[in-house]
Amino acid sequence: MSKPQVLVTGGTRGIGAAICEALADDHSLIVGGRSAREVETACGRYPDARPFVADLTDEQATDAAVAALGVEALDGLVHSAGVAGGSSTPESTRGMWRSMFELNVFAVSDLTRLLLAPLEAAQGTVVMINSGSGLRAGGVGGHYPASKFALRALTDVLRSELRGAGIRVSGVHPGRVDTDMQRQLVAGENRPYDPEEFLRPASVAAAVRLALTMTPDASVEELSIRPGPATELR
Repeated sequence: MSKPQVLVTGGTRGIGAAICEALADDHSLIVGGRSAREVETACGRYPDARPFVADLTDEQATDAAVAALGVEALDGLVHSAGVAGGSSTPESTRGMWRSMFELNVFAVSDLTRLLLAPLEAAQGTVVMINSGSGLRAGGVGGHYPASKFALRALTDVLRSELRGAGIRVSGVHPGRVDTDMQRQLVAGENRPYDPEEFLRPASVAAAVRLALTMTPDASVEELSIRPGPATELR
């Protein structure tokens, strides 16, 4: 039997790379990213992987990349690509809002739409990497949590819309994760970086694997992942 095929956006680093690592032994991977060189390098780490190179904020580029992929059946689509950050309301601009929503929401909806036929053919699963900020807002400016609340609403609507087609839709809400993006955020907070404060990417990947490999009679609809007791006691 052929291995299930999964496309992971943002698959070259951070959570996306951890998801690819968690699936590599028994899945056929499609590794997504903006840099052809980084995507090709990532694909070389896995026994069965091919590239999906596209700037997901570019509608025409995304259309072309999906057409070139030519996939007929897709068992999983993991939306891991995203952007974080934000500025306080006095410094906020409409451009900041557009940039945040373009990748975190609009691109997710559009790529899912483009891949509906192969997802339905495989009775596949769509997994949204959301955030704790998609459950409770905080920070400054509201750009990031607003985009993640919108992503949660999109996840709920897609789950309802696609259930009849046999497509499962899952939302995974990790707390802060030890990634390059997290290092940038902590640097902006002007404090030392301690990786032990944060979730490991592999922990988030384990939750995604669970959602993708559930038996057909069940579906993981929403998971919230937080640091365990050992981290809290430090």
